[in-house]
Amino acid sequence: MLVDQVKIFVKAGHGGKGCVAFRREKFVPKGGPSGGDGGKGGDVIIKVARNLYTLLDLRYQQHYYAPKGGNGLGSDMHGHNGENIEIKIPVGTTVRTADDPAILADLTEEGQQYIAAKGGRGGKGNAHFKSSRNRAPKYAQPGEPGEECWFVLELKMLADVAIVGYPNVGKSTLISRVSNAKPKIADYPFTTLVPNLGVVPMEEFESFIIADIPGIIEGAHNNKGLGLQFLKHIERSKLLLHILDLSAPDNRNICEDFETINHEIHSYSADLIEKPQVIAANKIDIPGAVDKLKKYEQFFKKKGLQVYPVSAVTGEGIKTLLYKIKEELNFQKK
Repeated sequence: MLVDQVKIFVKAGHGGKGCVAFRREKFVPKGGPSGGDGGKGGDVIIKVARNLYTLLDLRYQQHYYAPKGGNGLGSDMHGHNGENIEIKIPVGTTVRTADDPAILADLTEEGQQYIAAKGGRGGKGNAHFKSSRNRAPKYAQPGEPGEECWFVLELKMLADVAIVGYPNVGKSTLISRVSNAKPKIADYPFTTLVPNLGVVPMEEFESFIIADIPGIIEGAHNNKGLGLQFLKHIERSKLLLHILDLSAPDNRNICEDFETINHEIHSYSADLIEKPQVIAANKIDIPGAVDKLKKYEQFFKKKGLQVYPVSAVTGEGIKTLLYKIKEELNFQKK
């Protein structure tokens, strides 16, 4: 189960109280103030951890409290600092407050962290307030309160390539053919209900990450179908692999499918549609598929686009497609 958005409450620890105390050694009859400072409250830290792929754990624990700092003691002894607590999240998580859409942190690498709430400073003990006019101050500061806030954490998957297309065009079959991903595959729309990530091995120890996104339909940018829930997952990709279905009935035009999907992507994000696309016509192995593709070739040629015929079932054309994708990814690195 993919949980890609959660709301959590965090509260850092209060600072400890400063101490009011005086020296009472046997041979110091008029000992001065000796109250120590309170310790700092613990911070709440959001940190990227390895081998996490969902925010599911945070759905069941929504409140996080860091310990407070210890109170100061006599003999100038400071209170202990409260321990920091860490909230572990997967790579690709963004952080914002619940009442503001502005992104505060975009955590895309293992080990990155964001201090969500800072612990309060400890209060100063009475030793700080000694002066020529007041040699025995009976005052110490209270600790400062720790910060607290509601946050929204949102996971956006990190993949080099995002597969897009209508439901049931063979996206899941393709990713299972070329990578280590094992998505659910069935002959009905919306079989894929969560994004799937896979690693595609290439020659010379090279590889790239590919994501199978649940099918997009007309109106997706208005949250129709699975809509906005998954369009956001292709925002970080470097390239879109657009899958067309050569088994579609004669009353369905794959050129119109292509335009519809791109319209939905553009309506969701003008920047997203600017990403390079590689187009694959899937199910070339079925009878009549080659002739159907020839019928639509001119449409794509006019747009300066090349369509790669493939069969995710038999593997036909897959190697050529993967090399084209790798070529495009390498070009972007230059």
